Amino acid sequence: MRASKIAYKPVGLALGMLSGLAAGALFKQAWKTIGHDQDAPDATDEDRGWGEVLTAAVVQGAVFAAVKAAVERGGAIATRRLTGTWPG
Repeated sequence: MRASKIAYKPVGLALGMLSGLAAGALFKQAWKTIGHDQDAPDATDEDRGWGEVLTAAVVQGAVFAAVKAAVERGGAIATRRLTGTWPG
């Protein structure tokens, strides 16, 4: 394993945690807009229908995937600019 890849591991972990926090906050805000100020439903919420539960899951998954990809890509680009090598 290359030294740059090993050195990037702690940075990648920190970025992963930050992206999770950012994605959670972004999803909550998006759901307030979509769901009319309601909390997002859990799969076990008895009072929520299939459509609402599945819509929340799809939106949450899309938000998390997009934020994670953007943060990881930004981290890789910053690493290349600082070190001259791509971390992956």
